[in-house]
Amino acid sequence: MLGRRPGGWKTAAMAQDGTSGTSGANGTLADLGEFGLIGRITDGLPPSPAVPVGPGDDAAVVVAADGRVVITCDMLVEGRHFRRDWSTPADVGRKAAAASLADIAAMGATATALVVGFGAPADLPAAWAVACTAGLREEAASAGAALVGGDVVEAPQVVVSVTALGDLAGRPPVLRSGARPGDTVALAGRLGWSAAGLALLSRAFRSPRVLVEAHRFPQPPYAAGPLAASGGATSMVDVSDGLIADAGHIAAASGVRVALDSSALEVGEPLMAAAAAFNVDPLVWVLGGGEDHALLATFPAGAALPEGFVVVGRVEEAVADGPAVTVDGNAWSGPAGHVHFG
Repeated sequence: MLGRRPGGWKTAAMAQDGTSGTSGANGTLADLGEFGLIGRITDGLPPSPAVPVGPGDDAAVVVAADGRVVITCDMLVEGRHFRRDWSTPADVGRKAAAASLADIAAMGATATALVVGFGAPADLPAAWAVACTAGLREEAASAGAALVGGDVVEAPQVVVSVTALGDLAGRPPVLRSGARPGDTVALAGRLGWSAAGLALLSRAFRSPRVLVEAHRFPQPPYAAGPLAASGGATSMVDVSDGLIADAGHIAAASGVRVALDSSALEVGEPLMAAAAAFNVDPLVWVLGGGEDHALLATFPAGAALPEGFVVVGRVEEAVADGPAVTVDGNAWSGPAGHVHFG
């Protein structure tokens, strides 16, 4: 069965009913069939020099020029991470890909390939699934990666699980555990936009549009990860759950205190406008909001920062209460970020 294969899609020209699969292209997944859907998804996938064997066999073959492979996986579940009445299928695909691609960048690597696990009800329009895959392909291409395979299954709701592979190009990986007292804390990318967009959508607002779109699909600074690695970053993390939460991962892994300076955190005009409308402090979104996929990194004191990074704090010795994150010298009392099962 296809569901037992972790690698490339087994591309088949025949649908389950023995037809070419195209007759159900405008119907549901049940009309199209498993192999008809796979054929639609894989049709026209562009070649990639990093993928000598793509879809069509039991598994894909991806070049690992460095000799090491960076690998990560993220899952999006309908009703938890997205809603079909809020997002287009392409938005969902882009968001799913971005979550894994940002993790690759946070290791200082360049993404090379994606595989996707896709589950959906049988009555889902086939066009929705095909458009979602187009979003995955578009986001992968923006990071220089190729979509090389995956699996499709029937499920009670839409689930998209993306595994991304990356190449370190001879560099050591940038871990969360390398921050040292005296290091500079720097950020690439934006924060709080997705959380603000979620707040707007939750109240049936559709503007500011840039915030709503930021929640539908993020814009991670993929190139900043390898630049940080080449620039001597001592630690790095993808800010997926919230700045406080993810800075806490660096603090815990490195045994340090991460001291953030709120005045250095950019609060753009759209955030200010939305915060004023909701009568909230925009820092609540900037410090505790997730899914923007900015990159937080530490660098040796005095080091020139790579393009795209701005200083937002410093690394200090951990005190008696252990590794921690502070904002303007104090513990943050607001929401720290998303916690699954919390």
